Amino acid sequence: MKKAFLFLGFAALAAATGGLTAWAVVGNRGTEVAYVEREVERTPSLGNHFTSYQNDKYPDLTYAAENAVKAVVNIEAIQQVEMPRRGYDPFLEFFGIPQDYGYGDGRPQYREQRAGGSGVIISEDGYIVTNNHVVDGASKLKVKLNDGRTFDAKLIGTDSATDLALLKVEAKDLPTLPFGSSDALRLGEWVLAIGSPFDLQSTITAGIVSAKARQLGAIPNDFRIESFIQTDAAVNPGNSGGALVNTHGELVGINTLIKSQTGSYVGYSFAIPESIVRKVVVDLKEFGVVQRALLGIQFRVVDQDFLDAEGEELGIKELGGAYVASVIEGGAASEAGIRKGDVILAIDGVKITEPSTLQEQIAKRRPNDTVKLSIKRDGEVKQIEVTLRNKAGKTELMTKEDVDVVEALGGKFADAGTKLCRELDIKGGVQVVGIKADGILARARVKQGFVITHINDRPVYSLSDMQRMTEKVRSIDGIYPNGRSASYMLVE
Repeated sequence: MKKAFLFLGFAALAAATGGLTAWAVVGNRGTEVAYVEREVERTPSLGNHFTSYQNDKYPDLTYAAENAVKAVVNIEAIQQVEMPRRGYDPFLEFFGIPQDYGYGDGRPQYREQRAGGSGVIISEDGYIVTNNHVVDGASKLKVKLNDGRTFDAKLIGTDSATDLALLKVEAKDLPTLPFGSSDALRLGEWVLAIGSPFDLQSTITAGIVSAKARQLGAIPNDFRIESFIQTDAAVNPGNSGGALVNTHGELVGINTLIKSQTGSYVGYSFAIPESIVRKVVVDLKEFGVVQRALLGIQFRVVDQDFLDAEGEELGIKELGGAYVASVIEGGAASEAGIRKGDVILAIDGVKITEPSTLQEQIAKRRPNDTVKLSIKRDGEVKQIEVTLRNKAGKTELMTKEDVDVVEALGGKFADAGTKLCRELDIKGGVQVVGIKADGILARARVKQGFVITHINDRPVYSLSDMQRMTEKVRSIDGIYPNGRSASYMLVE
């Protein structure tokens, strides 16, 4: 019945709008179709609710599509994966076939694993932005342009907190995409997603901006920065790192992920906004590392759940803003006089309504930049200027020699709770709750559950202490939950 209804709907539409042609079923047993040419009398009032079509008032996506597609590339990431060793095989033993239970020369063997993604050319001399997860772990990168040319690419830098990476190919006069403004995007505005889904290079899909400043907890980094643009432009595996483009053909985002139970597109996709992309790319190009500014607070957005749970106790009655739950000693907020219990209403005039709003506003800035915070304290609104600091609590820019200790350790961490610290008789620490395969913890054979109390003989009382460290890790000291102390020395 459903198919018949759709067919009838189409037939009725054709008859009403065609002007000269209508459908008729004629002939023996109704198996032949003939076209009957006749004049259709128009109802004078039909369609009088439509406005006249004005070309300059409606979006034309062809300009943006035909120009932007030239600057979107296909990326092939080649990774060397160690092959599993062969174990004892009783079948071979039965027939007397020799077994070495591994590799003949004792050395591991590898195979090539290939994965695909997309990227965007942002400079004529070959700088390309993509997602970190597209290139992560790759030993070789190949870039294929829209015109068919292929280049080997060099990895300039990555930032796992925003899932962005910068590549470089040796070429000149390449087509580029100019940066637009993600801040200026409006809900309902038309956008294009361009990339290589399922290895179908130069695929263009269209949709609208469905939401802004989405925070999904999807980037696998404890210090992730998420403020995604949500669209309903179709995005599938292989689109990662591709362009989100406005109707002017400007780059407003990097397509990054979909939220789906099937792994394929189900109606919405998410892109990193241009405001974050531009800043990260410039930092990686100039310094090789991202100059991350920190406000130095822990906060909760004042939403209805917050008001219901704690509003009355804390004397907060109005929605909006970020409640300062704690202030990190020696951080930017602490030095500016921000206190626990303050409510940050806005940053440089941008109202705080979501956690991602505050994160995005700080992520766009560097250490030593100044921001103006609107603070509500004891019923009064104050304006406080804050000079942002780096993770070490300083206003200087970071260098490539400075180490991201949390990233280098390669794990997931949590503050050791009061109960655990009391049981182990320690003042504080950071517990290892997960271990990544390629980090210092894995190489040192640290076990999950280990509580780190010292790094390079410096005390570590909390995760924020660890985050502020920038020296190369030489030693790790701590204690396991069973009370066994352990020290790990790193030898290069």
